[in-house]
Amino acid sequence: MAKKAARAADTTGPRPPLNRDRVLAAAMEIADERGVGALTMREVASRLGVEAMSLYNHVANKDDILDGMADRVAEQFDLPEDASSWREAMRRRAVSAHKVFAEHPWAPMLFDSRGSSGPSALRYYDWVLGTLVRAGFSLEGAARAFSLLDSYIYGFGIQQFNFSAADDDMSPEERAEMMLAFIPPEQYPYLHRMATHAMQTGYDAEADFEFGLEIVLDGLERVLGS
Repeated sequence: MAKKAARAADTTGPRPPLNRDRVLAAAMEIADERGVGALTMREVASRLGVEAMSLYNHVANKDDILDGMADRVAEQFDLPEDASSWREAMRRRAVSAHKVFAEHPWAPMLFDSRGSSGPSALRYYDWVLGTLVRAGFSLEGAARAFSLLDSYIYGFGIQQFNFSAADDDMSPEERAEMMLAFIPPEQYPYLHRMATHAMQTGYDAEADFEFGLEIVLDGLERVLGS
């Protein structure tokens, strides 16, 4: 029996060495599953199968973990160097950020709240501003355009997160059906029609996002041409 147990242990192989990347990856897994509120040094250590004190060899504290998570989010944004225009570049960047936020619903609120920025976030900020300035926006105009775009991208992500968090077991169509019971058509005719339509046709979050994004880009294009 002892030999059998030893052989089983051998097949598992040695545990990978602990490092900052593994700590941040474990923290992001916890946030994906239970939200940033569930993130503690003890939870991260448990996920990695180590003592909590060993984490401090690789991260300073929980704030350092949160900063690192935000930087790993920025690392996943598409910052194209081959775009044919500033509009295409901003669109690709926005769509990629939207996809990242869909995978990590906690990311928009975290990313926009951190006081310090890592190298990936700084590269992201510089790339967006540089792309807009080279397109002809003034430095002030580029900053405003950046703020407008990110307000839309982050805001959409937060809205989707809040909408889905209301009841994770229900689809948007099921929620619309539930809403109908509380929306008398004679009292709220347009709201009732919208909920009925959503229940019948389904909700396309991607189409909704791109609809708003094109309006924002249209507005910025008009500002640039004025």
